[in-house]
Amino acid sequence: MRHRVKSEKFSRNYGQRRALKKSLLRSLVVSERITTTHSRARELKRWADKLITWAKDDTLHHRRLSYRLLEDHLMVKRLFESIGPRFKDISGGYTRSMSVGFRKGDGAKLSIVELTKMEEKSKTKSKKKKIVENDKKSLDAKSADRKGLVSGVKKMFNKKEKGA
Repeated sequence: MRHRVKSEKFSRNYGQRRALKKSLLRSLVVSERITTTHSRARELKRWADKLITWAKDDTLHHRRLSYRLLEDHLMVKRLFESIGPRFKDISGGYTRSMSVGFRKGDGAKLSIVELTKMEEKSKTKSKKKKIVENDKKSLDAKSADRKGLVSGVKKMFNKKEKGA
């Protein structure tokens, strides 16, 4: 009987299960949306909700508990400074799991696990526009200086041929 046994074993020993849990949590903290099997997604939701609950209350003890799971100071910092404050006003339901379909190779049921409050992408769009505008300016400058560039390349090849 499996009384009071809440976690699945995933056909792995303790160390492998622990490593799997850590890698899934790390991926979720970094990308905020991952695709995995349905059973892993259910287990991941339990731990991710626990992590975010700790991140809402920024104390040294909660940071140390989070570090035990993530084992990376930068991820703990990201969790407590960007993910935790987003969920300050709600008391649960930090992640959602949606069924996607079945994996092609073995037919395993796949699910997407994501944070319910995703980071706003408007900042990155404005950065991308600036980068594109800078690239256009540099292309215009390159086309104006193209003649000098081509002649410089020709000089380099001529020096190699003469030196050889």
